[in-house]
Amino acid sequence: MARGRPPQIVAYGGGGFSMEPGNPLLDEYVLSLCRRKKPKVCFFPTASGDADHYVVRFYRHFSSEICDPSHISLFRRDRGPGKVREHLLKQDLIYVGGGSILSLLGVWRAHGIDEDLRAAWQAGVILVGVSAGSLCWFASGLTAYHHDAKPYDGLSFLPHSNAVHYEEEDNRRPAYHSALLDGSLPGGYAASDGAALHFVGEDLHRVVSSRPEARAYRVEAVGDEVVELPLEATYLGERPKITLAAA
Repeated sequence: MARGRPPQIVAYGGGGFSMEPGNPLLDEYVLSLCRRKKPKVCFFPTASGDADHYVVRFYRHFSSEICDPSHISLFRRDRGPGKVREHLLKQDLIYVGGGSILSLLGVWRAHGIDEDLRAAWQAGVILVGVSAGSLCWFASGLTAYHHDAKPYDGLSFLPHSNAVHYEEEDNRRPAYHSALLDGSLPGGYAASDGAALHFVGEDLHRVVSSRPEARAYRVEAVGDEVVELPLEATYLGERPKITLAAA
């Protein structure tokens, strides 16, 4: 399904069907990358504990009219050993939902999903995620899901750090800056809600947004200061529409 495409990751700072049910622009964008009339899309709700309501919203939004949707529930073991990788390699796009990054990484590593996802990514399956589903692809970042912002070790598909909800949650920016200055995190990328970072291979290809005001930054420590370089974002509001159902 994905043969001939380079490895790609689209990391949402926030948005998509779970956060912007009335604004499908980011989700339309990632579907357009598949270049198929009805792409195969698999959802991982792991970070939410495989919450039923999250899965229902996914199917309501990514309806069978515009794609071939599926999901994987690791808590319910709905696929046997070896079947997960087989399924993932058949997909055009894998979409990872938000929640607890620590829970997500722990469960994935216990089940070997991290290696399955790497194989899919290297085969050209497009990886997409929001919030925890963005953080997971990077080498490291900060999670504030369990109150105080703390560093975590990600999957390192992308050799950068990541910060999400960057301008919406007051503690995100100062905590990220502190971690960069004390060496806890390498330089990386931060995105506000409505902004998405599109990587081809390990390199940033472009930034897109579902809101004109959404922002993204390259952020790194230089000496005893943190430098934020604003990145130009392409607002998707003028793109041709792919009709997605309301969540």
